[in-house]
Amino acid sequence: MQGNTTNPNTKGSLDDKMLIVSSSPHLRSDESTRKIMLDVVIAMIPAMIGAIYFFGINAIKLIVLAVLSSVVFEYIIQKIFKRDPTIDDFSAVVTGMLIAFNIPANAPWWIPIIASMFAIVIVKQFFGGIGQNFMNPALAARAFLSASWPVIMSNYPLPGPDAITGATPLSIMKYGGGELPTMMDMFLGNIGGSLGETSALLLIIGGLYLIIRKVIDWKTPIIFIGTTAIMLMILGVGTSELPYHIFGGGLILGAFYMITDYSSTPITPWGKVVVAIGAGMLTAIIRIKGAFPEGVSYAILLMNVSGPLIEKFTGPKIFGRSK
Repeated sequence: MQGNTTNPNTKGSLDDKMLIVSSSPHLRSDESTRKIMLDVVIAMIPAMIGAIYFFGINAIKLIVLAVLSSVVFEYIIQKIFKRDPTIDDFSAVVTGMLIAFNIPANAPWWIPIIASMFAIVIVKQFFGGIGQNFMNPALAARAFLSASWPVIMSNYPLPGPDAITGATPLSIMKYGGGELPTMMDMFLGNIGGSLGETSALLLIIGGLYLIIRKVIDWKTPIIFIGTTAIMLMILGVGTSELPYHIFGGGLILGAFYMITDYSSTPITPWGKVVVAIGAGMLTAIIRIKGAFPEGVSYAILLMNVSGPLIEKFTGPKIFGRSK
């Protein structure tokens, strides 16, 4: 085979690199973890601005604390484990932002710090770091906080300067004791809830950005939301209440930013479909039949831990291999 003629004294030329033979896979791509995570950060900026607009200065404090503590914990634990620091890949920033999005706006300052420590140190770094965690770190941190400090994690302030607490739309539908907001307030985010889950509009804008940038596959969030809606109707939810279930709570946040996590979901196409369908069914069942008004976090976490088994049965057949 005749290759391109190169100057042997030219180190690292393009032609030299093209002739290097290494083990598979031989896929070439301009994508990197840093680029992908930076896209996710950009996609979450609209919802972050909305959280600051609706919940004020405390939202800024919680977001900054969650992001900074996630980056610091990642750096410290990687130094302890003698790993090369990877804080410049923005993965810790994404985790910190998602942690902030999953806590109430009136949470005390130490809540995002403890959540970041649990997410980064235990869920992510103890299992090998980015790409090796078996569940979404931010969702695992939310579940940990809900189990440890349920009162703090279920006390949601309403938007406005008075910082009055009130029930979320899902809580009102499940337990009663309040008046449901208008659909416009639901869609824009002028309701009580966690910092980053109230504005369906801003979350969808960010989700569309991720789809256009090909960071996520559009089928996963659509199947997740669609399955949840269908299962809710099967369980008796009427058409007048269905929009509150779709735009309220963490369904939109979970659909675009949680269930699409690369590390904790299967890489096979059919595996992603199974996870989306399973999470949608579990979300509806927990909301209607369970003790909690919300079910997105636990549904996705349950599908995360089922991911390896799902991937095993949805993987492609190996050519030439017999039983």
